Amino acid sequence: MIKLSIIIVNYNVQHFLEQSLHSITKALRDIPSEIWVVDNHSVDGSVDMLKKKFSSVKLIENVKNTGFSAANNQAIRRSRGEYILLLNPDTVVEEESFTRMLNFMDKHAEAGALGVKMINGKGKFLPESKRALPTPTVAFYKVFGLSALFPHSRKFGKYHLTYLPQDEVNEVEVLSGACMLIRKTVLDKAGLLDESFFMYGEDIDLSYRITQAGYKNYYFPETRIIHYKGESTKKRSINYVLVFYNAMRIFAHKHFSKRNAKLFSSFINLAIFIRASIALLHRLFNRIWLPLADFIIIYVGYYLISVTYGNIRFSQPGYYSKELFLMLLPAYIIIWLVSIWVSGGYDRPVKIWKSIRGILWGAAIVLILYALLPEKYRFSRALILLGAGWALLALTIVRQVCRILKIEGFGKNSARVLIIGKEEECRRVNDLLNKSGIETESVKYLNPDDTSSSPSEERVEGWSETMSIYNINQVIFCAKDLPLQLIMDAMSSIPQPELEFKIAPPESWAVIGSNSIHTSGELYVIDVHAINTAPNIRAKRLLDIACSVFALILSPVLIWFQSSPGRFIVNIISVVSGGKSWVGYCPAATSGAGIQSESDLMKNTQRLPVIKPGIISPKDALATSAESQDTDNLNATYARNYRVFTDLKIIWKGWRKLGS
Repeated sequence: MIKLSIIIVNYNVQHFLEQSLHSITKALRDIPSEIWVVDNHSVDGSVDMLKKKFSSVKLIENVKNTGFSAANNQAIRRSRGEYILLLNPDTVVEEESFTRMLNFMDKHAEAGALGVKMINGKGKFLPESKRALPTPTVAFYKVFGLSALFPHSRKFGKYHLTYLPQDEVNEVEVLSGACMLIRKTVLDKAGLLDESFFMYGEDIDLSYRITQAGYKNYYFPETRIIHYKGESTKKRSINYVLVFYNAMRIFAHKHFSKRNAKLFSSFINLAIFIRASIALLHRLFNRIWLPLADFIIIYVGYYLISVTYGNIRFSQPGYYSKELFLMLLPAYIIIWLVSIWVSGGYDRPVKIWKSIRGILWGAAIVLILYALLPEKYRFSRALILLGAGWALLALTIVRQVCRILKIEGFGKNSARVLIIGKEEECRRVNDLLNKSGIETESVKYLNPDDTSSSPSEERVEGWSETMSIYNINQVIFCAKDLPLQLIMDAMSSIPQPELEFKIAPPESWAVIGSNSIHTSGELYVIDVHAINTAPNIRAKRLLDIACSVFALILSPVLIWFQSSPGRFIVNIISVVSGGKSWVGYCPAATSGAGIQSESDLMKNTQRLPVIKPGIISPKDALATSAESQDTDNLNATYARNYRVFTDLKIIWKGWRKLGS
């Protein structure tokens, strides 16, 4: 008889799923079990990874994203376990997790469902591990911040039950669907997940129905899981606000009285307006505060320089006219700021040299435009150079101040890494870092066998001392050589807030870390670093537009050299509209006259970042056609080592194929 059925719904998180399954496999020893993965039409290679590395997993492949509830129900109906575990793909479990959870449930017949203590990728406790039912009163306290102000109050702190100890077993009203163990007989009585909830809210609804069926929900902190949930990131998304609060509205209409449901819906509408407004303002502020600060500081300094220069150079107060201060100075500064943006000076982490490069580009553009201006608007080339000099100084000061204040995104990007594992695995992980293009200031190895006989607390304390000695800011645990329980002990207890923790699953091409599956740069994967960085995405798009304009101007000549003149014009329109790029990945070699479909191309580039389909590809720059085994290497090299100049060379050599 199968004791445990684990059900995971996956959607485009291949590397997190791989890591989760490695941890699950360790934790399932001696437990009669089955693992179901329902893939909601992922396009990142998740399905192929499962078939190659986890062939024993029972896979359901959906042809569309059916949502969390519907996908779970698909597997629940086909499962045979005494217990059902709903588990997110972005989780890591301890070796003893399932044994402890099942033992508790076996001893407590009144328990209908159980949730565990969840920590994030930094080892911090996730408050959604235990929650109360979001009644209008409880939700009011949460939305308007009273729960944060009075976390230990039984009245105001009820949403996340913050008055209950984190390390004590307690009966709770709501469990998280990220890790929820349920008796199959309880599901038969309470019903499956409500498919009215596409995402969010279904765990609240199911938790409530379990208690209505006469069972209890328990928070069980005697085992932990890591949940890479970026709550702070997701809650700033307007889409999150709309989907989450709509789920709350569905729940209210389903379970509250008509009067209370109406009151709750009114409150939810107010909450949506407030949270969506905050999300919009937060996003807008994050995007404009640095350029706006640059503009103000440069303008004030530039104004004072202009007035002082006019007084000294011409001995005449108020020498320059209002047109300079109201029109030309702002125009010059805007050109500099746009140049900084194109240079990547506003990409995070912010790098001063990119801002300096942007100012120099902008100064060159301003000087060129200055020569084209009417005589009455040509005030002084010297003033332009003085302004550029001030901009360089001002921007350097602003960024240094931000770095001193430790504002997020202004710290040094180079990593001082400590890899904890046996020598062979440490070298494999270090090689992965090198191939993925991660900047490292230093890399140290620490062999866990050196302290294997010591108690867990002493081992973690020793690791912490090593991190302090070498001023480490990133720690990578080799999951092949370390117990996951020990890894979680270290993440939870090492008192260094600036540390980033990551885990390297065995035989994986990824190193996974951070608070969130949505945080850029925290997933290190071979071959996927260069082409999908913000500067290269922007530069590739600008190049596409520039080449399209150039091709359109020269089209009366170029069309005579294209195999399909009409297709050439269509391709120009497709690139300008953003549907395609002039250069994309190579299609795989085909036998005979077969033509590869876009879905086939996607499968062959599954480990590479998603980019727009290309008119031509790197193989068009070769004198001979590439064999199928060379195609993957060409695509990997193109993605890993991408430069704008690469696209220019490919277009130059393959210009006769732009109409293909």
